[in-house]
Amino acid sequence: MNDRRRDSRQYPERPIVGVGAVIVQDGRVLIVKRRYEPLAGRWSLPGGTLELGETLEAGLAREMREETGLEVEVGPVIEVFDRIMLDEERRVRYHFVLVDYLCRPLSGDLCAGSDVDAAMFIDPRDLDAYDLTPKALAVVARALEMAGAANVYGHRERSIGDR
Repeated sequence: MNDRRRDSRQYPERPIVGVGAVIVQDGRVLIVKRRYEPLAGRWSLPGGTLELGETLEAGLAREMREETGLEVEVGPVIEVFDRIMLDEERRVRYHFVLVDYLCRPLSGDLCAGSDVDAAMFIDPRDLDAYDLTPKALAVVARALEMAGAANVYGHRERSIGDR
């Protein structure tokens, strides 16, 4: 993503649609350290914005390839919510409508890609050490409930190496 496009997300004329993923493998959750604002330098869930003409699922799959190097199976929607961030003058600096999905990795090698400085799978019990936003923690908790309550993919969970 070039600097001009990244800057166009600030002080938008209307909300921007974004997608995010809770990628679960072997009971662990993927988190990323964000490279750019908003939340630069903080640990979060991987995700990004939709491109014109792109479906939510296609945009999410593309963002996961770009940010994590993983091909994912996009599962059910976990939650839809607003992230509105104001500046010192109480003007809307960022306004995203975010759609988070439960996903599982299919293939690829985990790496920090385009918009992230680090990516790793961690035990959900260790999330507090990474200072995720309260909303990200709530989304992860809901995703883990969903993943544990039913086999949301219609088959047994597999690891990347199980092909």
